[in-house]
Amino acid sequence: MATDAPSTLDNTSLASHADLIRQLQATGHDFHRRGRSLATSSNYSSVVSRDPLRLLITASGKDKGRLEETDFVLVDVDGRAVGTTPHRSSAETLLHVVIARRRPEVGAVLHTHSVWGTFLSARARPGGTVVLEGFEMLKGLEHVQSHDHREHVPVFDNSQDIPYLAGQVDRWLASDDADRAHGFLIRRHGLYTWGRTIAEARRHVEAFEFLFECHGRLQMVPPA
Repeated sequence: MATDAPSTLDNTSLASHADLIRQLQATGHDFHRRGRSLATSSNYSSVVSRDPLRLLITASGKDKGRLEETDFVLVDVDGRAVGTTPHRSSAETLLHVVIARRRPEVGAVLHTHSVWGTFLSARARPGGTVVLEGFEMLKGLEHVQSHDHREHVPVFDNSQDIPYLAGQVDRWLASDDADRAHGFLIRRHGLYTWGRTIAEARRHVEAFEFLFECHGRLQMVPPA
């Protein structure tokens, strides 16, 4: 499927990233409306520079359906704010940084809190995965060309120790198991997925949410 080119902005001023901010605001409005980012849950980021690595990420505690232009923070490779800001970045900033660092093609990372993703993550065995297969919607994931594909979505146990959780995700991303992956779940929490652009990452959220609901509903139906 066709995608647009990733952003390569490197100015540390929020004003210089106005287009990315508008895209992330629109993402928050849409996801909130669809029940994927309720209350102050979720966080979204966009890579604005690769060398040095810089991310534009939603500030902590913000209603994603009402994001203001100033509700974003620029962070560095260690997840620390760049420059002076009245806001704290999302508590899960390091997860975004790890994904962007391990995947040089990534231009955006989106984290959502939908019902179906949370439901499936809660049902998964410790150390398990959610396996999605046989659905035409799998072709909504980048580089997937057929419904005859198995998408393994690992489930990590939730933890308030974000450096520890980020370390687990980092090790997984460095493994062969993650070569063809498009996202992961955190138990009773939500989905992380990414793309070369915000638009591509949004498409992956759309595909995963459809697939999670189909998979979850089928688990509730007795075999014919």
